[in-house]
Amino acid sequence: MKTLIVLGVVGAIAQLIDGSLGMAYGVTSTTLLVAAGIAPAAASASVHFAEIGTTLASGVSHHRLGNVDWRIVRILAVPGALGAFAGATILSSLPADVAKPVVGAILLALGIYVLYRFLALGGRRPEFRGRVRTGFLVPLGLVGGTLDSLGGGGWGPVGTTSLLSSGRVEPRKVVGSIDTSEFVVAVGGSLGFLVGLGAAGINWGYAAALLIGGVLVAPIAAWLVKHLPARVLGTAAGGLIVVTNTRTLLLWAEAPTALVTAILIGLVVAWIAGIAWAVRAEKIARALEDLGEDAVQPEVARA
Repeated sequence: MKTLIVLGVVGAIAQLIDGSLGMAYGVTSTTLLVAAGIAPAAASASVHFAEIGTTLASGVSHHRLGNVDWRIVRILAVPGALGAFAGATILSSLPADVAKPVVGAILLALGIYVLYRFLALGGRRPEFRGRVRTGFLVPLGLVGGTLDSLGGGGWGPVGTTSLLSSGRVEPRKVVGSIDTSEFVVAVGGSLGFLVGLGAAGINWGYAAALLIGGVLVAPIAAWLVKHLPARVLGTAAGGLIVVTNTRTLLLWAEAPTALVTAILIGLVVAWIAGIAWAVRAEKIARALEDLGEDAVQPEVARA
């Protein structure tokens, strides 16, 4: 019972992060299950079944708050589900560790770009123009869905990072669209695990505990992403990408524990400082806008 309660809390925390930043539910939950001694395939399966409920609740919450671009969802969802099904069925035979350093390096580079994009704005507000091409979204869905099943998480990091770095979709709609489309991806992955493992190979108690914790906080996470400024949300997401994938690469390289700890602490401190700077810059931008409006009003009155 204690284990289930702990998993419920982990599911709530993971969903709070995932629902507000568009990533980390699968990675956080799967990491804990594997650390508890559960086989990677069974751990990923439990998380994907839990995600059917958490992503549905999250998607409904994001939709109600206007955080979803349904064109992106429609194009991403089907290839994402196909990729997740394929990744789930071959997980037992394909070593996911081979792909981790390559994917980690790509995501790290994209995370740095996302940080640059939002921290290099100066006093300007971020602008998002145009729309993402179908030719970009379809392969993104296939790759993200496959990695999601193989690694127990990946849809959020791949999808959120790629859409943010495109500069064409505002962060709250990136997060909302990725979370909403993940429902279909979770269904595809779950079906693949049923085929590959059978019902007996899935820990339904763990899946239920993760599900309950995640569903309870999904509306809160959707509210956060609705109200956080784009600059702050983009900086927070970019920092999470950089920290997570730096850790992945350091562990893959078998760096000394002390070195890994020191580097991660340094990155987290820099991440917090970046978010603080983004909050301050947002306040300055709003103050300048207010001054501009105050200057315009007398002109309108004289006219």
